[in-house]
Amino acid sequence: MEAMTSEPRPVARSMLRGLRGRCPCCGGAKLFYRYLKVEPVCQTCGHDLDRYPADDGPAYFTVLIVGHVVIIPFLILCAPLIWKAPLWVLVPSALIAVGAITLTALPIIKGAVVGLLYALDITRADGRLHTADAAE
Repeated sequence: MEAMTSEPRPVARSMLRGLRGRCPCCGGAKLFYRYLKVEPVCQTCGHDLDRYPADDGPAYFTVLIVGHVVIIPFLILCAPLIWKAPLWVLVPSALIAVGAITLTALPIIKGAVVGLLYALDITRADGRLHTADAAE
């Protein structure tokens, strides 16, 4: 198990390790053991990876990025093609392209979010501080 230190954790390095699908602590072991399932414990350094709550954030950021980086340029650049192409060709091809890009980007973005949560030391235990129920 890793020793608890009060050293600041580099945000950029942690996020880059997460982007590559590696443990944000050591960068050695894989971050995911399935498509989006985070390893409970790093196989190299023993860091508890299950404590970082990357719940809905990665999905939100993926939709935001795909919408702005893919859809908007596609609509701008392919506007003449969109109006001339048959609907039975356009809809399936657009859905397949957007689906493939989204499913490819989701684990990459989730890794970056886990890396950011690691760098900022935000854990599941901090969740009670950020809910509306805490005001009661």
